[in-house]
Amino acid sequence: MSGKKRRLKRIFRRERSLIVPLDHGMTKPEAGIEDVDRILNLLDGIADAFVLHKGTAKHSSYVNEMESSLIIHLSASTHISPDPLSKRIITSVEKAIQLGADAVSVHVNIGSSNDVLQIMEASLVSEKCDEYGIPLLVMSYPRGKGINEYGVEEIKLAVRVANEIGADFVKTNYTGNVETFREIVSFSKIPVLIAGGRKRESDKEFLQIVREAMSAGAKGVAVGRNIFQSERPRELAVRLAKIVHGVVYERDLVT
Repeated sequence: MSGKKRRLKRIFRRERSLIVPLDHGMTKPEAGIEDVDRILNLLDGIADAFVLHKGTAKHSSYVNEMESSLIIHLSASTHISPDPLSKRIITSVEKAIQLGADAVSVHVNIGSSNDVLQIMEASLVSEKCDEYGIPLLVMSYPRGKGINEYGVEEIKLAVRVANEIGADFVKTNYTGNVETFREIVSFSKIPVLIAGGRKRESDKEFLQIVREAMSAGAKGVAVGRNIFQSERPRELAVRLAKIVHGVVYERDLVT
């Protein structure tokens, strides 16, 4: 697994990571990522990694120059799909490697109508990742009819599923409470990162959530909208990096 270890060290600086997912456009075009290369250029070296779909990476004029790591997202659905919660594998680990990925990611909605199929596909991706030495991020959420997306037991299950699949790190919802999230993190054998989720009313509110999660044992954050829809995305990314890593290299400081 030396390949995985080397790649994970690029993504987890000092065993923590600030990841910026920019894969939202597949689900629904979001304000702030009309020009993905602009965001990559703005945040490169501050974010430890970016999550992109294969087409965005393929057509980017900046990815090949990027200091930050590249994570290729393998699954998708759209907001007008008959079942938007049905995330299906749309590309391969081999294609991600061809694009220069340091890791791949898959999305699994636990509690959705076809979660067993999503779990199966993610599990097979995990085996392929082991074969090639590519780290796997599982974005695992409790989602479905009647499901509490922020419930402790529900999130605990989502994290456990990612562990059982063979993921190398997992992204999930923050429970909103330090003690309950500490309980979730304590049994996970892989690093747990919190999702940024919906755009918050203020950067201050979002930064406090991140501080709480990190104090509970989270190993980082994977945040998209709260950064790329911020009025000052670079400044916010630097502040997040300070919380996640405790220190930011001089080259990353806002001038």
